[in-house]
Amino acid sequence: MHLKYILSLAVLLLGQRIIAQNFSGQIVDENTNKALAGAHVLTETGDATYTDSDGNFKINIATNGTTITLSFMGYNNLEQFVKPGTEKIIFLMGEAPIQIDGVLITGNLKTDPVLTLESNDFVKKIVQPRNVADLFNDINGFSLIKRGNYAIDPSFRASQYEQLNVQFDGGTKAMHACPNRMDPITTHVIPEEIEKIEIIKGPYTVRYGATFGGIVNMVTHIPTVKDYGLSGNVNGGYESNGNSVVTMARIQQATKKYDIMGNIGFRDFGNYKDGDGTEIPSSFRSLDYGIRAGYNLTQNQRLQVHWRQSFGRDVLHAGLPMDTDEDNSSILSLDYKLTGLKGVLKNLDAKLYYSYVDHIMSNKKRPSFIMTEAVSAIDATTAGGKVELKLKPVNKLILYTGIDLLNIARDGQRTRLVKRNMMGPLPSPVEFIDKVWQDSYINDIGFFVESKYPLSENTMLTAGLRYDLVTSNIKDPEADFSALYPNLGKRMEHNISGTVSIKYAPVEQFIMEVAYGRGVRSANMIERFINHFNVGQDPYEYIGNPNLDAEVNNQFEVGFNGKLPMSGVNWDTFNYGTSFYYAFYDNYILAVIDESLTRKFMPNLPPVNPKVFRNLEAAYKTGFEITMGVDFLKNFNFTTNLAYVYAKNKDLNESLPLVPPFTTNFRLGFEKDKFWVNANYTLTSRQENIAESFGETSTPGYNVFDLRLGVIPIKNLTLGVAALNVFDVTYYSHLNFSFRNQANFGNVRINDPGRNLTAFVQYKF
Repeated sequence: MHLKYILSLAVLLLGQRIIAQNFSGQIVDENTNKALAGAHVLTETGDATYTDSDGNFKINIATNGTTITLSFMGYNNLEQFVKPGTEKIIFLMGEAPIQIDGVLITGNLKTDPVLTLESNDFVKKIVQPRNVADLFNDINGFSLIKRGNYAIDPSFRASQYEQLNVQFDGGTKAMHACPNRMDPITTHVIPEEIEKIEIIKGPYTVRYGATFGGIVNMVTHIPTVKDYGLSGNVNGGYESNGNSVVTMARIQQATKKYDIMGNIGFRDFGNYKDGDGTEIPSSFRSLDYGIRAGYNLTQNQRLQVHWRQSFGRDVLHAGLPMDTDEDNSSILSLDYKLTGLKGVLKNLDAKLYYSYVDHIMSNKKRPSFIMTEAVSAIDATTAGGKVELKLKPVNKLILYTGIDLLNIARDGQRTRLVKRNMMGPLPSPVEFIDKVWQDSYINDIGFFVESKYPLSENTMLTAGLRYDLVTSNIKDPEADFSALYPNLGKRMEHNISGTVSIKYAPVEQFIMEVAYGRGVRSANMIERFINHFNVGQDPYEYIGNPNLDAEVNNQFEVGFNGKLPMSGVNWDTFNYGTSFYYAFYDNYILAVIDESLTRKFMPNLPPVNPKVFRNLEAAYKTGFEITMGVDFLKNFNFTTNLAYVYAKNKDLNESLPLVPPFTTNFRLGFEKDKFWVNANYTLTSRQENIAESFGETSTPGYNVFDLRLGVIPIKNLTLGVAALNVFDVTYYSHLNFSFRNQANFGNVRINDPGRNLTAFVQYKF
């Protein structure tokens, strides 16, 4: 009897729901009346739907009416109270103010650059990054090159330094001043300022500068419509291993017409201890601040200016022969964007930027200071810009074309005060002046065109071509460098690169990509102009070669990713993704021992023969990344990541240098809106495929286990704690440098931190 009443009630309620299915609408652009396909419609009761290709939708609403919220990327949200009716209602949505964030990835699988990867949500990592490079630590395929706690460079698929096109906000660059890369680009921006990292996995686009091994775009936070008004956040963090403290504050005022933001951050890291309790000299202090202002001139054009400065002090570099006394950088960028034009020209983007790095390093805290006092004061200037046009000459074809410029100039000197030699103290110190960069520059002017054309509703063809005119010169060479290269002077190179790729997405849950890219990279300034300096992992002096040919990377790749719904009460979705690649190189640049030359500084100290940069004739690289994961029990997820790289230098019959070992990562997580916890277990294999000529030795494998927990106890307050390297393992990465000129340390690799307990707090307002 009771069952009968229940069934009757269910039928009655169902009937009410069926009767309520009587509202339909259409969403269009208020200026162009173009239908907005894929717009989101949400009622107060939680019912939701999306518009079809013509902007139409149908949804259930209560008979007494409800408020619906309409949202669409690039448009202001629209809220309106509606009641059921038979007549279709047309909703007009207005575009949101233009935001210049340099985003390469727009969320459109068909038009985004091929073979892309995106990472964000760094708050939930609950760890205090030393610099921006630490943010790459959990991204599949990435490794870190460490010289200590501060000078950290990302490496992707064994491509590093200028082989990766690393930039901020779609083009802004800041090149390092130190030849030992004590101050890479990753040290010049507050890590907490980075909202997400976008990666193009190879030379598969020509729009963002000359690209050899891939593009890394670090996007800083830009206010959206939901941020209108006064808002900001304050962060603080602590790490037990090194008694390290991090603080950061950001405030912004945003309106429909303008927005202004300011941030400031301070980091104080101490020497950490490895798993054996050995203290690693790696302390540093840094202060960073930035100011950004944007003004929407009209509804479809925006101007933005961004100024930031970074100051590093008393930086200890365990794997380098000197330490940083001061590192000061300034970066200014100006962006302009015009969109929504009628006719062939649709959009115009323009960018200008300028950066200056002033770097001072010395050996005053090193054992060699007793013999020789050395101080280097050097600087680097990076300036550039870009103008890009988006054209639509015919209905389906989209063309991006434009010009970009990059200028890098460096100068500075090292002052050596020799106080004693092998025979004992000198009667009076002898001073020597060494030219570090020999007042050199490299200019690159690039012209590009890239097209996107849909071969079918599910297939997108992308093709691009790029020409770079590279001009280099050394204006103040040392006498011995001029003697080695008697024809020094201005040099011009003509580089041609290109790409072609196809994306196939038969359904939203699956996409497949096949790509070929020819990436061309001219030699950087170290490879061209360094003169008898230690700039590698080994103790050799290095000599540049201004006559190097440009490296060429011919890379082929196939990848696919998707998701599968899983049957069963406790299983939700299976996610997967893979990339397989093969690259063969022409003119690969590598330093090789030259037995016809001898060491310049401390000539009796082995090794006697220096290394000179040369072009290799035959080298290749292949590998893969695989990701698999499953969502289950609504809030749980389990993910496995695998990454492998194999490289071969056929000229010397050994590996290319700095190739990471096979790495496997397992992650188990539980996540709800206000609480999350995850366990991360990383297995790194032994690396025996090494470059002996580069001073590499085989490195053992290791396993590291991390635990993280976060909670939002009250609105806008986030708390987090973590235990990193829970089992206090003593280990080092294959890419870590070895100790150099350090008291009580031999020529052994730098160990990574042992157990480390961290705490994090963030308050938003």
